[in-house]
Amino acid sequence: MTHLVTALSLLAATLPPASSGPPATPAPAGTPNTRYCLRVDPPTGSRIETIQCRTRDEWAQLEVDVDQEWSQNGVRVIA
Repeated sequence: MTHLVTALSLLAATLPPASSGPPATPAPAGTPNTRYCLRVDPPTGSRIETIQCRTRDEWAQLEVDVDQEWSQNGVRVIA
């Protein structure tokens, strides 16, 4: 039995990493005043989805890369 576990462990270690999904789609281009709405983690104790809309600069101040987050958490763009 231990030989089987060892063999499977070695096999798993040689496999390429699983794809994390489709390639990231960057956020649409906009002006400095364009607001990008993203899903954010809800406050502790809440299950209600939270969406916040901010400019690229405002997201950058919060250390959020809009282009990186857009494909998974992007909701809409307000011009």
